[in-house]
Amino acid sequence: LGWKFYDADDYHSPENRKKMAEGIPLDDEDRIPWLCALHDILRREDLSGQHAILACSALKKMYRRILVCGAIENNQPEQPGENSALKILFVHLDGPIDIIADRLEKRRGHFMPPELLRSQFDTLEPPSAPENFITVSVEKSLPEIVLEIKRAIF
Repeated sequence: LGWKFYDADDYHSPENRKKMAEGIPLDDEDRIPWLCALHDILRREDLSGQHAILACSALKKMYRRILVCGAIENNQPEQPGENSALKILFVHLDGPIDIIADRLEKRRGHFMPPELLRSQFDTLEPPSAPENFITVSVEKSLPEIVLEIKRAIF
């Protein structure tokens, strides 16, 4: 797509990385500053007229709301033409835990051990209306996944 790519894991604090490396799941208090920093990156790209892709485990609806609005709560309904909320298409990569666990086992040099996967599934709140999202199965081939995402974008 020629869009700038960001891996949210690159923006975790040293404390978050250490915690995960020790097998301790992150909680909301750990994640909120990280998500706010990610929102700021997306906002900067948006203000410069650039599109961006962010790979991020935005597991909860609240986390996705922070990425969109930059705040924990925004009880104001969006008005047409309002610029405060970012327009984000969330791609929920969905699949059985055993397939994802197998892929995590093959990953090298990452601070999050595969043992934390269960905690991520336990935390997960799959996207739902009115969130702007698509769900794509990780059981599809990589080219099929990319094509499905491109179709949703364009």
